[in-house]
Formats: sequence, structure tokens, C-alpha cells
Amino acid sequence: MGGLRSELYEAFDERFRTDKCMNGDASLEVLFTGCRWAEGPLYLPAWRQLVWSDIPNDRMLRWDEETGAVSVFRRSAGHPNGNTLDREGRLITCEQGNRRVTRTEHDGTLTVLAEYWQGRRLNSPNDATVAADGTVYFSDPDFGIGSDYEGHRAPREIEANNVYRIDPRTGEVSLAADGFGAPNGLVLSPDGRRLYVSDTRAGRIRVFDVGPDGTLSDGGVFAEASGRPGARFDNIRFDDGGRLWAAAMDDGVHCYHPDGTLLGRLRVPETVANITWGGAKRNRLFIAAETSIYSVVMAVTGTHPTGPGSRPWLDRQA
Repeated sequence: MGGLRSELYEAFDERFRTDKCMNGDASLEVLFTGCRWAEGPLYLPAWRQLVWSDIPNDRMLRWDEETGAVSVFRRSAGHPNGNTLDREGRLITCEQGNRRVTRTEHDGTLTVLAEYWQGRRLNSPNDATVAADGTVYFSDPDFGIGSDYEGHRAPREIEANNVYRIDPRTGEVSLAADGFGAPNGLVLSPDGRRLYVSDTRAGRIRVFDVGPDGTLSDGGVFAEASGRPGARFDNIRFDDGGRLWAAAMDDGVHCYHPDGTLLGRLRVPETVANITWGGAKRNRLFIAAETSIYSVVMAVTGTHPTGPGSRPWLDRQA
């Protein structure tokens, strides 16, 4: 597929240029390298820090925006993968090695939010997102139980790879959506009315309508990765223009118009696993790609990980 090219950006649709998606840094900045498989970046506004997972090394790292220093956030972390914030600013982590979803309380203690469904142990939770009412949705593929590299080789107790919902009042874990090859990244639309889920093995992004009670109804396929060699979808994030940005693995970072059109991409020298927005203006895109963490300051602005109506103190600058 042809397109308008620069060192970092590649446009497939003129709107990628006219919407100023290309009006940012001309190149990627390398913040850290030395991971085995970098995943789950999350920007913490109150502390001006980025945390992320290094799955095979069973640790979480943090980068300080003020000093540029990188240190260990948590060791023996359960082979963590995706991270997000809840409505109270608490860290939600998918521990694919421990096969559970946990919450880090403000005092540093851990609360287990999900470990079983219908009495059977989860496969290996991958990514999570939190709705305005506190509902947690998370994906549960089998990546962490297939070998000892990203978790622990183990027999599966649930045959399917599903998306689940944690009720904010009762803590009950229920099936939210099924029919996936391997559900991976997931994100709520800025208005909270739709849930987007990437299916890595199927090479597509599915979309679901969110009902008043938090249940999902299938809205179809939003985007297909076929036609872009090496493209498979992992994590996904929205900007405040309604565009969906997707970690497309060997094909960099894709940008989609709200109508599902592929507008363009960012070319990244390593396999892209996960992305998140951050920085003081939330216009800095952080990219977890194989061994490294990259960033690029852009002319577009990302949405907050907790969506509309988040607590003002989450944006407090330390």
C-alpha cells in the first residue's frame, strides 16, 4: 500500500496529514532499552512517571519524567502484562503468570480482583480497562500458560479465551464476550458507550455496545489487519479526536478514523506490543516495543485512561 512518507510517519489517507497527526516530533526518543519483552505502559499523572511491565523478567519498571531515571517498581510481580488506573487512581495489573487481576491500594498492599470464573482458574489475564461506574473489563488469552517464558506452563481450566467483567459492587466475575482467538488489548470509547477489543490471532479489532447494566452486545468488526504485512493487533488507545491508535506489532502503530479507515501509522524499529498517552498535556505517546520504551510528543492529545469524569487529583502534577 502506498502513502505519504516521512522518517517516522506514513499516511494512507490525507486526513492523517490534515488532522495534524503528523505534526509532532520527527523521530522517536528511546527512554530505556534492556527489557526482554516490554508491555503494559501506564502514565501516572500525579507522579509524572511511567510504569511498565517486563514480562519474562517478572518485573515492573518506572521512568521518572523529571529526571529520566529508570528504576525497579516491583520484582516477582507475577509476570505482569497490562496496567491501568481505576476511578480512585489505584493501579490495576493483569498478572498473567499468577493468572489473576490485582489492584494496588494506596498503601501499597495488593487486592485480588479476579482469579476464577465459575470455579475455574483464569488462563492468563492480559489487559484491563475501567468504566465510569467502576466496572473492570479484562481480556484472558492463553499466552501466559503456553510456556515458562511469559508465565508458567500449565493446563488450562477454561477452554475458551474470553473477555470478562468484574462487578464494582459485588466483585463477581462474569463472562462479557466470547468467540475470540486471543483477546488482547481493550479500551472503552471516550463516551463509555462502546468497548473495543483487539483479537491478536484473528487479526482484527471487534467493537461491542455497552448496555446500562455493563453487559456487552456485539457491534461487529471495527478493523482488520489483513493487507498490512506483519500487522497483528495488541493494545489500543483513543485520542480526543475519536481516532483509535493500535499497537500493530511488526507494522508499527496504526491510527484509525472513527469510521474504521486506516489513516496512517508510526514506523517503529521493534515489534510494538503496547501504547499509552501521557505527559503534562497528555500528547506524549509512549510505546512499549520488544526490548525498549519509546516516546513521541505529538500534535494530537490522548484521552485519560479512566475516561470522562475522572477525579481532578489524578491530573495533579507532583
